[in-house]
Amino acid sequence: MKKNKIFDPNAAAKKNSGIFGLPFNIKDAKCILIPVPWEATTSYGGCTSGGPRAVLKASHQVDLYDLELKDFYKSGIYMLKESPLIEKWNIVAQREAKKVIRSSAHLKQPSLKKALNKVNKHSNKLNSWVYTETRHYLDSEKVVGIIGGDHSVPLGAIKAVSEKFSSFGILHFDAHLDTRKAFEGFTYSHASIFYNVLTQIPQVTKLVQVGIRDFCAEELNFCRSLGERANIFFDLELQKKKFEGITWKEITKDIILHLPPCIWISFDIDCLDPRLCPNTGTPVPGGLDFNEAIYLISELVRAGKQIIGFDLCEVAPGKNSEWDANVGARLLFKLCGYSLLSAARQR
Repeated sequence: MKKNKIFDPNAAAKKNSGIFGLPFNIKDAKCILIPVPWEATTSYGGCTSGGPRAVLKASHQVDLYDLELKDFYKSGIYMLKESPLIEKWNIVAQREAKKVIRSSAHLKQPSLKKALNKVNKHSNKLNSWVYTETRHYLDSEKVVGIIGGDHSVPLGAIKAVSEKFSSFGILHFDAHLDTRKAFEGFTYSHASIFYNVLTQIPQVTKLVQVGIRDFCAEELNFCRSLGERANIFFDLELQKKKFEGITWKEITKDIILHLPPCIWISFDIDCLDPRLCPNTGTPVPGGLDFNEAIYLISELVRAGKQIIGFDLCEVAPGKNSEWDANVGARLLFKLCGYSLLSAARQR
């Protein structure tokens, strides 16, 4: 924060101010948020490419003091401007992807194969861009958060982190396993993110998935083939435990026991009860309550785990409501806070 800039944390956020109304710049901020407005391979609902912008706007309604995290925002949070390159790539890739998704013809048909190759080519460009941006800020000792967009977007960031941390785990909040191999033919589909992570990044030694309630047999078999490298906490089993009197505190303790010391948090907002995110791309009944998710993250930090970065994906603004973005902004605020607290404890 510039020393000569007067900032009142109790006042309303200014219209064109930064994330959460904060006045920080790239140099001053300890936490850098990278917006990735990409949704080329969405297979049901859309609009997740509008997530970063909607979350930024809604963040101006978030009050800055937190009962547990206090005034953590003083460490500095800054959200980069959206890249026009990504907007351009997304338009092209979406156009070509629709040809593939809407067609019942075999993918070996020349025109469809050409469209598919274009999508994969642009997805590769995106992954490289996210990798380069993330690596730059990691080298500057920043805490990095990726704001999607669909859930394919964090792959480049996780690859960048893998060059700094030789061994780490991923805590994956989601309604879906996301372990399909090239779903609908797209190598980097939103439904294939953790298949790609687990087959391309050996430094990821553990994947712990929470809130899962919608998946196919192929995905489940893939996860089970990984043995101790993957643990799934199905929503059905979590709810049964709660119905039978087991507290969420006990459940979170069990989840955390499966995690290694260093953790990347990957948060697909459809992990939450769809009442909290009705416009997300692939909503599924059930899911976690907002405070259950936050409690798990807070206990993770309390247990001494290091959050080495995070992504928040699949926030889709509604046409007539900011509710999804409001929830997304408040979730982002907590992710930033606990990540900064975790980083401070490692110094």
